[in-house]
Amino acid sequence: MSSDNTPDGREAIGRTECRRAVISPARAAALAAALDLDSAPGGGASLPPAWHWMFFNPVARRSELGPDGHPRRGEFVPELGLPRRMWAGGRLVYHAPLPVGAEAIRESEIIDVSTKKGRSGRLGFVTIRHRISHASTLCIEEEQDLVFREAAVPGAPGASPVSAPDDARWSEVFVPDPVLLFHYSALTDNGHRIHYDLSYTRLVEGYRDLVVHGPLVATLLHGLAARCRGGVPIRRFAFRAMAPLFVDRPFRLEAVTSEDHSGLSLWARGPEGELAMQATASFDD
Repeated sequence: MSSDNTPDGREAIGRTECRRAVISPARAAALAAALDLDSAPGGGASLPPAWHWMFFNPVARRSELGPDGHPRRGEFVPELGLPRRMWAGGRLVYHAPLPVGAEAIRESEIIDVSTKKGRSGRLGFVTIRHRISHASTLCIEEEQDLVFREAAVPGAPGASPVSAPDDARWSEVFVPDPVLLFHYSALTDNGHRIHYDLSYTRLVEGYRDLVVHGPLVATLLHGLAARCRGGVPIRRFAFRAMAPLFVDRPFRLEAVTSEDHSGLSLWARGPEGELAMQATASFDD
């Protein structure tokens, strides 16, 4: 507990949970269709990188959901007294293929919790480490960064955006329509209302329109990275959300070879040239 009697969540460090899931071919096919891909990975094929975010997600009874549509915090993710939640970024290592159709285990641990005062008020940070394995083989290690913020203040100015790089070697346009946001929310068991409830999004969270999921953008950047390197397996991927992207507004997925030529620097460029997400990828070769 902090000095002003607000919870600081430090008691949650070291808290663990374990979840099992079947890497469903039907769910993989549904995401492939939502992303308008030509084909889907069948049973026994390797699940594409970042598609594991469709699995292991908590499902709560409607009476146990918070006002934002997420399960109420406190059982695993600590309650910090901050109502607004954002998946701010993460770091992933892909050790081995995760086969479609297989049963897998995700072991999770809260490895850090902190709070601080920012320009927009009090902020909370929670870092969770996930280890996903199949048949005793470690497939994916991931550190996930969550940020919690105070309630939005109507009319308060947002942070000034940073301009995206202008040296892309690869660039693709993507249009996030409402149907895609609906499908991705359903496939990832994500009830956060900023992705489908416009009045809540504007009046409570303070966004101008429905927000594109950060993990969806990161998934698209994974896909761009794979195409840039001709399907060579991604070994490491790190990403950080910088600014929101909104429904029906085209944005660009862009990449350039990293300065040391060992991988890629990637980013999502918003409609006004703003940096929405930045990422790095390295490969087996």
